[in-house]
Amino acid sequence: MIGRYGTDALSQFLVYVALACIILSLFFRSGWWNLVILVLLVTAYFRMFSKNHARRYEENQKFLALTAKFRSWTAGKRYRLSQMKDYHIYTCPTCKQKIRIPRGKGKIMVKCPKCQTEFVKKS
Repeated sequence: MIGRYGTDALSQFLVYVALACIILSLFFRSGWWNLVILVLLVTAYFRMFSKNHARRYEENQKFLALTAKFRSWTAGKRYRLSQMKDYHIYTCPTCKQKIRIPRGKGKIMVKCPKCQTEFVKKS
């Protein structure tokens, strides 16, 4: 692998899509699945073994730019799920600011740090 481009986000995505197509091909029998899977895997491995670093880097940057909003959205959802164990996350009724309150404190008066609105929530 010396001098080769290696794996990046686009190559990993292509391999995962090929894996999903393999699983789907088990349920939906068609000759097209094999062609799609082959094209995806050949493209992924071509990118991994390529010596044209500049071109592969440019392709990966375009892929990352296209998927930036989706990746940001999923990262926010993952963060919120990780916080649900220890915190309630409420939204201020006035300014829509998200406020994180520890669980297990009973009914408490919440004061929004942004607009200073006070409201009662169960913790």
